[in-house]
Amino acid sequence: MNQPAQLLAKSRRSGREPLTLEQHLLDTELAALKIFRLDGRWGKNWCRFFKIQDNEQQQRFLLHLRLAALWHDIGKANEDFLKAVSSSSFYPQLLRHEHLSAFILHTPEVRRWMGSNLALNLEVITAAVLSHHLKAEQKDGDWTWGKLQRQGSPVLRLHMEHPEVQRILERIAEIADLSAPPTLSRASWSNDGYWQQIWRAGKDAATEFRRQLRKDSELQSLLLATKAGLIAADAVASGVVRVGCGTIEDWVNQVVHARALQPEDIVRDILHPRGEQIARSKGKFELHPFQKLAALRGSRLLLLAGCGVGKTLAAWKWTEEQARLHQIGRVIFLYPTRGTATEGFKDYVGWAPEADGTLLTGTSEYELEQMLTNPSDATKGKKFLPDETQERLFALGFWPKRYFSATVDQFLSFLEHSYSGVCLLPALADSAVIIDEVHSFDRQMFRNLVSFLQHFEVPVLCMTATLSKSRREELRSLGLQVFPDGEDRKALEDLNRKEEHLRYRIERHTGEPVALQEAQAAYRAGQRVLWVVNTVDRCQRLAKQLSDDLGIDVLTYHSRFTLQDRQKRHAAVVGAFKQIEERAIAVTTQVCEMSLDLDADMLISELAPIPALVQRAGRANRHLARGDHFLARILVYAPEGHRPYTHKDLEDTRRFLNDLGTAPVSQLRMAELLEKYGPEEAQADGSSRFVESGYYAVPGSFRDEDDFTLPCVLSTDLDCEALQSSRKRVGYLLNVPKKFAVLDGPRPNWLPKYIGIADGGRYSAQRGFRTDDRSS
Repeated sequence: MNQPAQLLAKSRRSGREPLTLEQHLLDTELAALKIFRLDGRWGKNWCRFFKIQDNEQQQRFLLHLRLAALWHDIGKANEDFLKAVSSSSFYPQLLRHEHLSAFILHTPEVRRWMGSNLALNLEVITAAVLSHHLKAEQKDGDWTWGKLQRQGSPVLRLHMEHPEVQRILERIAEIADLSAPPTLSRASWSNDGYWQQIWRAGKDAATEFRRQLRKDSELQSLLLATKAGLIAADAVASGVVRVGCGTIEDWVNQVVHARALQPEDIVRDILHPRGEQIARSKGKFELHPFQKLAALRGSRLLLLAGCGVGKTLAAWKWTEEQARLHQIGRVIFLYPTRGTATEGFKDYVGWAPEADGTLLTGTSEYELEQMLTNPSDATKGKKFLPDETQERLFALGFWPKRYFSATVDQFLSFLEHSYSGVCLLPALADSAVIIDEVHSFDRQMFRNLVSFLQHFEVPVLCMTATLSKSRREELRSLGLQVFPDGEDRKALEDLNRKEEHLRYRIERHTGEPVALQEAQAAYRAGQRVLWVVNTVDRCQRLAKQLSDDLGIDVLTYHSRFTLQDRQKRHAAVVGAFKQIEERAIAVTTQVCEMSLDLDADMLISELAPIPALVQRAGRANRHLARGDHFLARILVYAPEGHRPYTHKDLEDTRRFLNDLGTAPVSQLRMAELLEKYGPEEAQADGSSRFVESGYYAVPGSFRDEDDFTLPCVLSTDLDCEALQSSRKRVGYLLNVPKKFAVLDGPRPNWLPKYIGIADGGRYSAQRGFRTDDRSS
């Protein structure tokens, strides 16, 4: 059979020259060389991030990356792939092309040829090639290495003798100082004895390689830097060509090798305008001593300070110092939820020029679009929405940004092999990173955070108001200095005064009926009352009962609203508790605990784990708006069941409350008792999929998986034209329990299969989606 005139790397596009396999492989090598050049800031920070210390090892990394780039798609030189990219319809391929590339790398002739250079580790190159699409499993999953992807004849014609392949091999020989390349003449791949031997040899090599990685941290660093670097270089080579935004070299020079971020940039873009805004509202603005001192306490810091004392400004002051100490290109502020990331953007990142600042969450385009109609002081007159080029570049479109407010998943999900997370990794390595509200991380999130801190080197600040002793000590053991602590705390009179101020009086009640009476009495007396419960059903039921009894529409806030309604609920609750002139009452779930600037006169809470209860307390008498002598009442009672928490969680809280007693209490006292009674967790082992996978790579979950709910649209919204736009559809989505979501049955063709349909009759914009008929 004749050889094809060209080998293609991508599908043909109308009006464009076809992209040949040879050109794409050369483009990917060029992208790798230009992005990670060792005299550039990104290359230096990449090596620092992966702890590749000396110049010889850095040169070795770049060589391995360039070779992996030239090998990564060599498996596309086969008959199936050529048919697939030339066809106007779907054509099923026998093998994934990167799996075939790894087979070729394990042929005896290639092993002998490349093995002649003793500086090369062929397992590093093979692992990077096999896993560059994050679809290679060791066990019998969908992407098991070498698993056939279709039925029929298990024979696949190869084009390894093609001139394009031969010229790539010559390029490999040139940069790796090898002899003339061998001729890869075997005409077909088949599921026979020869290729089975190759596969077994590869599997054995992968197993032995994994053993070596456990004992050799230097080898592990080389592997991880090469695997992630290949994905980024391939994304650039594919994306820049696809979008047509100039040459690869020009794009990389413009985006990657822009000047470093200077301390005065952060002052001008963030600190100064934010300070002016505070001065306009409060009459003056001056950084507190603890905010200035935090900036001087090193590049790995754990900031523990009470609610409402100004941790975020301290963090931004810290980034100013990091830009003085390190050559960095950006600041990345990471939050646990979309809502907190959006607030962080509105309050801080939004002050930056629109070309430099961005919000990055799963719903950020929708959030940014809404800000155009209701901008904050920071975002007024700015259009932060991505342009067409940025959208088509996907994750790469965020590389030029300098200030990020993002959910922690967007960046740290590289630890679970998120493709977009890996593509954002070069930007992360070039940053100062702040990770907020670390107390709220579920066990899987905290395990990934430990893996990040243990294996990678980047200026990082973790912060929260409260943290259990076990988590604090675990972070300390990873090199984070706790601030303020020891002598620092003694010297910080302003911070001590705020944290030691008597803010609350804790009262324990027998149950919900008494709490209802107290809430109504406080509201009628003109107070701002915030009630926090542990389940959505009780939130809705209590809000309805209070509304009926008081004759008003009691504010309700929880997670079971459509996004567009949740935004309105969020704004309404925050607005009601920002002022002190008028009474207010709201019933919420745990969504109020993190970073929401709520300031209640009375807080009512169901019994909850100690860290959650302390965070809820931080929403009462937050700003001392009623004067230094005012004490907020905090009423705590046992709910009708322990879920979603455990019996032990609530028993620990009872002991905590017994020790607190009924005398006036401060934030500091609550933090001290949290340390005494807080939950003890087993130490994380530092593992994550990215760190541990060796040859293989498949995506996992960054958070503890939620099998209870599904994203849905309401049946009553199905006629809305906006639902047919993926960007606008986001505003109509909500998560509902699986048993209330319909995935099969009649549905519009444009609705993705993973989105269910929920009964719109169970929904209201004021109360959200209802599963308990008692709340109707």
